[in-house]
Amino acid sequence: MPENSQKEVIDFLSNSKNLPGHKPVEIIRTHGALIFLSGKYAYKIKRNVRYDYLDFSTLQKRHDMLLRELELNAPTAPSIYRDVIAVTRDLAGQLHLEGAGDAVEWVLRMHRFDIADELDKVAARGALDDSLAMDLGKVIAQYHAQNNICSDKRGGDLIRAILDELNAAFATMKHQLDGGEIDHFSTASDSTFRRIVANLNARSGGGHIRRCHGDLHLRNIVLIDGTPTPFDALEFDETLGTSDVLYDLAFLLMDLMHAGLVRAANISFNSYLFHADVRDHYGALSLLPLFQSIRAAILAMVIVQTARFKPDDQTLIPEARKYLTEANSYLAPAPAQLVAIGGVSGTGKTVLATSLCPQIGPAPGALHLRSDLERKALFGVSPLTRLPALAYGPEINARVYDTMCSKARAALKAGHSVVMDATWLQETNRKALQNLACQTGTEFTGLWLSADTQALEARVAARKNDASDADVTVVRQQVKTLNAPRHWMVIDAASDPTHTLAQAVDALRN
Repeated sequence: MPENSQKEVIDFLSNSKNLPGHKPVEIIRTHGALIFLSGKYAYKIKRNVRYDYLDFSTLQKRHDMLLRELELNAPTAPSIYRDVIAVTRDLAGQLHLEGAGDAVEWVLRMHRFDIADELDKVAARGALDDSLAMDLGKVIAQYHAQNNICSDKRGGDLIRAILDELNAAFATMKHQLDGGEIDHFSTASDSTFRRIVANLNARSGGGHIRRCHGDLHLRNIVLIDGTPTPFDALEFDETLGTSDVLYDLAFLLMDLMHAGLVRAANISFNSYLFHADVRDHYGALSLLPLFQSIRAAILAMVIVQTARFKPDDQTLIPEARKYLTEANSYLAPAPAQLVAIGGVSGTGKTVLATSLCPQIGPAPGALHLRSDLERKALFGVSPLTRLPALAYGPEINARVYDTMCSKARAALKAGHSVVMDATWLQETNRKALQNLACQTGTEFTGLWLSADTQALEARVAARKNDASDADVTVVRQQVKTLNAPRHWMVIDAASDPTHTLAQAVDALRN
């Protein structure tokens, strides 16, 4: 049925007199839904439409999809999702919300939030800072941990089906998109897929194929009481909503990088891996280039499809071409490299690593392994929990460095760059880095940060909300017994972090 069959219901919901509180009504229109904002509530109906990829063409189907949307989203966003109610018609022919009579349309009732708190709006005003990026990665890791495992699905089959659909769609878009870019995507994505298909399929046995969000971009995450909260999970296709958790994450990472937020993407990526605490993910980083590429390619396809219905919008085709160019860039990742950042406490190793990681290796930048965090994880405490002195004994130190090297080895073998952030005061640990680089065939660079003792003492004394437990006494002991490496590049860390970063970048280039 045509969408104009819903005109009476749309007019009814557009009239504030028919909604509780009688507040002015604002309407949001998407390709598959209409949302009526009034007072403290939002009322969502599915459009009476049918596309190649979704079918809302009957009342029953729209009812089923709203119930599925509620089921998927209410557990993770209970402060948003409330219930599904009916627009009914009484014996006199009048429409009512939750009234007597037969249902003529179904409505998902939600608690309204400030649209300014959606993360795309937060990012646009420059408020997606490091702290929020860390929270974002943590929240998504927790979200995936509670998603249902789909062990009957093979990762290779899911990705192959998506690639086939993309190639078929792109074959009809050569007038809108560059034919050379399309051909390159088809060839490069197929080559990458064939190289990693065994790894894709192995992920199923590890429980990493789950019923995920499916549409995890910045517009579908909102700050609720300051916490990033995913909402509006893809409900209309269980196959599209089922994927490797890293493929689900890839949409968010790609969206951040497309917005120019490469630093935030890298911080979210590293936060996700740390909080997920899944060793399999490090060896699966070889999948990330294809996952991010597909996510960008899908948006290129969707934007071209949208342009066919909006021929007067001159911004759409250039945007689609940009996404396709980005999709191809992911399929030519930079070579992996191993970087170690060492020095006594207070030299700014973590500050440097956080700024350096987005600039190294395949997108979204290097894996950042920090000894302070690994130590806290080893003891099962939060990063800001202070540990006793026994947590820094030789045996514990060995376990921390072994854990870091194990994660780094898996990531490097998967072709992903690694930055290892620790003091590296012991020669045995530094030799382990050289061995790690040899074993993985990776270029190694050691950066040694140096600053005068007085400056270091002042820095550690001023620290707040930091995972490091080092204090002035620790700094003095480290300086007293220091045996600096002779073959690492020495970086003057006495001045501001920007200067330290510039030196590090130059050192890596040379």
